Amino acid sequence: MNPFRSAALAAAGLAAFLALWEAAPRLDLINPAFLPPPSSLPAAFAREIASGAWLRAVAESLSHYVVGLGVGAGAGIALGLLSGMFRWFESLTAWIVRLLRPIPGLAWVPFAIIWFGVQPSAAVFIIAIGVFWIVFFATQGAVRGVDRDLIEVAQAFGFRGPFARLFKILLPAATPGILVGLRTALGQAWMAVVAAEIFGVPGIGARMMQASSLLSTDILVVYMLTMAGLYGLFDTGFVALQGWLLRWRA
Repeated sequence: MNPFRSAALAAAGLAAFLALWEAAPRLDLINPAFLPPPSSLPAAFAREIASGAWLRAVAESLSHYVVGLGVGAGAGIALGLLSGMFRWFESLTAWIVRLLRPIPGLAWVPFAIIWFGVQPSAAVFIIAIGVFWIVFFATQGAVRGVDRDLIEVAQAFGFRGPFARLFKILLPAATPGILVGLRTALGQAWMAVVAAEIFGVPGIGARMMQASSLLSTDILVVYMLTMAGLYGLFDTGFVALQGWLLRWRA
């Protein structure tokens, strides 16, 4: 399809969605207190900016997001590499993985409060848990998917030690798969931010809970769109980084 036509259709679809959204509360199909029209959002956003609440919430959530993403992704890559490289390590941790993997991030919230208190470190812990499994399985699968012939050829050229095999063969070959997992983790981490902050840790989640208790749904939507916008920025930047790292495949 022509790219201009595709962009025009996307813009038309968005315009139709916003028009329906605007019409629903104005025609009393939905109570405006429950779903505010989009035309009311700029004023709500301006109030949040003027009060300084928006900047504080975004700065606090970004700090939790970046640290939690870094901790979870770092641990996921490290353990995923070990599990992918060494069968004995995978066997050693197989039942631990099966036991812990199905537990959702929200289930760890009580322990986060007990262990860390209502502190930023508790939010970081919840976000890291949400990110870890995605990156772990992506890394493990990427390493396992490396062509065995490639490894045998590299060994024939003298790359026999575990470190040489990791840095000269496995890691470069597995990088595309690892990056796919990291890109998925970018979105999962934002989903975890709200869950990590709803119990009182300052940030977007806490601000949304305050707005919810006051039925300030326009403020709620402002922060929902804020998270969507921030995710879009991070994802765009990551795609650019991904393209640069994988430029050798072009």
